[in-house]
Amino acid sequence: MANKYPNILFFGIDSLRRDHMSHYGYNRLTTPHIGKYADGGVTFNNCFSPHIPTTSGYSGMLTGRDCFGTDVVALRHKGPIIDGVPVLAEILRDYSYVSTNVGFQGNAGGRGFDNYLSFAGWGPDHDDGRAHKAANLNEVAIPELERLAKGDKPFLLFLRHMDPHAPYLAPAPFQHMFFQGDPFDPTDKRMEPLRAFKPFCDFLLSWMPEGCTNPDYVIAQYDATIAYMDACIQQMLEKLSDLGLEEDTLVVFTSDHGETLYDHECFFDHHGLYEPTINVPLIYRWKGRLPGGKRFDDYCQLKDVTPTLLDIIGIDPKLPFDGHSLYPLVKGEARKAEPEFYITECTWMRKHGWRTPEWKLIMALEPDFHFKPMVELYNLVVDPLENDNVAECNPEMVDALSKRMYAFIEKREKETGRTNPMYTNLDWHGKGCGPFTSSEQAFNTMYIGGIEQAIKLQQKD
Repeated sequence: MANKYPNILFFGIDSLRRDHMSHYGYNRLTTPHIGKYADGGVTFNNCFSPHIPTTSGYSGMLTGRDCFGTDVVALRHKGPIIDGVPVLAEILRDYSYVSTNVGFQGNAGGRGFDNYLSFAGWGPDHDDGRAHKAANLNEVAIPELERLAKGDKPFLLFLRHMDPHAPYLAPAPFQHMFFQGDPFDPTDKRMEPLRAFKPFCDFLLSWMPEGCTNPDYVIAQYDATIAYMDACIQQMLEKLSDLGLEEDTLVVFTSDHGETLYDHECFFDHHGLYEPTINVPLIYRWKGRLPGGKRFDDYCQLKDVTPTLLDIIGIDPKLPFDGHSLYPLVKGEARKAEPEFYITECTWMRKHGWRTPEWKLIMALEPDFHFKPMVELYNLVVDPLENDNVAECNPEMVDALSKRMYAFIEKREKETGRTNPMYTNLDWHGKGCGPFTSSEQAFNTMYIGGIEQAIKLQQKD
């Protein structure tokens, strides 16, 4: 290896739900290429994104901090990550790295790269009416990989794939890969709640087939986007091999958050602190340097991604990370467990909570547009799909978990000298009206609109 440190090829995939990857046991073969590649590295089976959605997820992933350490909790975060907290690209610059970010400019979580490239990563972009997001990314990223490979410095190439993010419009033949039924059965009434949900219905119906009545068809389209992206990612991995860079490159796969499909009335989006939204993949591979075929069940979080990466490549920046390296597990050493943790969301609702291996407590900080209870409690062992809210019949558990949550908040506020950002981001929705006082107000105020409006939500304020 010519450079002291390896190159880094970082797949930061938006909205990739871990349990819809065949590499993690999903019954549909959605990720054969990622899975085969990951079998040559290390996989973490229980990684979580505790601070959703996009902006807070990537901020934690690329800084090694929790939401108290970044002060970022909202999709529409205003301003940068707090002063004095470097992101991964800035950390690596001190070690002679050059960096390129593909697809994530203008967001607090994507700061600090030397070079930014864009691609068409949202709605229909071809005559077929489908979204060729991953192919569009490759058209930009592969020449950039070739350019970086010619340099004399190690590089960080960060790729923000958007295929699993709505709209789910994978091109043929992928769009037909997992569904051969009737999406237009007039006797199927399961999509009626979606059509009645004013905040989302116009956006969702703008890209779904007109007259679609079957949510299973839409779920199959989500899976199709993953399979399509997986095939395109194989092209990138093949180019890495053809350039002779595999033994000189650490490859990372992870996601900013998962995706809630037809679960919990969240309708093909990534809000709600339920398992589908907070479970994410985490995979590292460095050919010849990391062992192959290793899986770990230890709980970890996105704040652990950057400390682990740096530990693997042998860099100690002496920073006060909130996350901890997972590399000791790979080496067969002990690592302090963190089985319970604080969870937050400021996407379409403002809520926080506490998750343990057995229980999940969700507490609303203001009324939400789904008219859900202010307190939710789920036993993850007996009710893993979180369908039975047992808060009212388990007040002792609600009290015990809330005390642990508030003790953690108090501890982190003292350590950082700042108020919990969940308490200070009162214009998290960007509507300028302060916290909602009723679910009716939230329902009538929160509205996505069409694809163009959804794109603006991802861009810099």
